Amino acid sequence: MTTTALTAHLAGEKAADRASKRTRVLEILSSAGRDSILLTSHTALSWYLDGSRVGISLAGDPVLAVLVTADGDHLVTYNNEAERLLAEEIPAGVTVHEIPWHASLTDVPAWFGPRISPAAESELAAELRLARRSLLPGELGRYELLCRESAEILTDVLAESTPLTTERQLAAALAGRVVSAGADALVLLANGASRASFRHPLPTDAVLGRRAMAVVCARRDGMIANVTRWVRFDGGTPAELDAESRIANVEADIFDATTPGASIAGVLSEIRTAYARHGFGAEQWQLHHQGGPAGYAGRDPRATDAVTDTVALNQPFTWNPSGPGVKIEDTVLLGAAGIRPLSVDPRWPATAVNGILRPVTLQL
Repeated sequence: MTTTALTAHLAGEKAADRASKRTRVLEILSSAGRDSILLTSHTALSWYLDGSRVGISLAGDPVLAVLVTADGDHLVTYNNEAERLLAEEIPAGVTVHEIPWHASLTDVPAWFGPRISPAAESELAAELRLARRSLLPGELGRYELLCRESAEILTDVLAESTPLTTERQLAAALAGRVVSAGADALVLLANGASRASFRHPLPTDAVLGRRAMAVVCARRDGMIANVTRWVRFDGGTPAELDAESRIANVEADIFDATTPGASIAGVLSEIRTAYARHGFGAEQWQLHHQGGPAGYAGRDPRATDAVTDTVALNQPFTWNPSGPGVKIEDTVLLGAAGIRPLSVDPRWPATAVNGILRPVTLQL
């Protein structure tokens, strides 16, 4: 397929996906008895605009909002953003409203008029989350590519690391590769042997030493790939090897529980018993979040007992069971044949766990 043909094909996929998403949102509005909704979050906007980059600062709010009505989609943005967004980000079929940089995106009467009363996104947050949980064909193709490339980046960078590499050097190399891939590095974690007990190790100047963990959460096309990998420079201790095997078995039990129609809270309950079953203790789940559905948010949502969502086909997940000095994490998809890992690089060593190839520690 030529570059021109590929571009046209991708544009067609996005248009088809956008039509499906608009239908889903209009159905939500009809069920709620509302005439419109104002989308304002990174998650909802990136999903509804099919991967458009909606922000500037990774720490800031979106620089646009979208009013969805029965008559069409109305995007509002600031005067210093409109030209670039129109040229590079905004899909066809969206009416654009431009306001001064100091005005309010959420003051709908000021830029659209008083004739409607939109629901705030927070009012229908659960319904919107369910609307985006199953990936459409175009979305899945883009997400698979991002997940695979994120795994490949970790392979390339960790394969070049040494015991004298510092955590910051490792994170910097990962960041450069992520940006070169056209993605945003939302999370970069690294710990060497001296900091292996930390579950969320922000990089420091410490050297890696005999073993290390690296975590990448990369966003592109609005979707986020989450991947963890380990490397070591010796054969590992018997305790480490045993814990690595047991945490992979915990993950296998989580995969078994992630079935269509299962509740997210129910999967979390299975996670609790899996830790105890595989020798980590029943309290281990309390020491770090366990992950949950993935896609347009790092976790959409993070699994807790309060979450009432159920599992659907074609829904991505990132579960991340962890124990003292061990953790396993990939972005996976629940398809008709079961769990399929998306963040896979065949160059990385792996072993079959309950019929699914899972990454093991890279030994250098």
